[in-house]
Amino acid sequence: MDNRMKLEFYSKPENEAFARTAVAAFVAHLDPTMEELTEIKTAISEAVSNSIIHAYKDQENGIITVECYIDDGRHLVMAVSDQGIGIEDIERAKEPMFTTGKPEERSGMGFTVMESFTDKLEIESAAGNGTRVTMLKNLDLGYEF
Repeated sequence: MDNRMKLEFYSKPENEAFARTAVAAFVAHLDPTMEELTEIKTAISEAVSNSIIHAYKDQENGIITVECYIDDGRHLVMAVSDQGIGIEDIERAKEPMFTTGKPEERSGMGFTVMESFTDKLEIESAAGNGTRVTMLKNLDLGYEF
């Protein structure tokens, strides 16, 4: 049986933990390994944090949407979207150590972490039109988006 969920919340830093916990609870019935669960939570944390820090520049009234889909198998698709400032150069933003934040406060590893902890990462964005990050986590093999 397929299952879906959708959350919307303000771009407040404390909501990053809410999103991470909600997604973990959503997949719990699949009995993921601790490693899989940690990877899922970390990927969601990074995507939501990017929206808070970069898309909305720490303004706490932007809307972040987290959507998750589980198919009949053990395949999880997670999407985090915002209507923030967007990303001008996605390929540059994906480079390790690149950040639009203060370099002394940010590592520039968000997309690298998301990519390493999921099986597929897609980024859709345009300057001024927000960003959507879609991640696939195979808890079993065989599904593509």
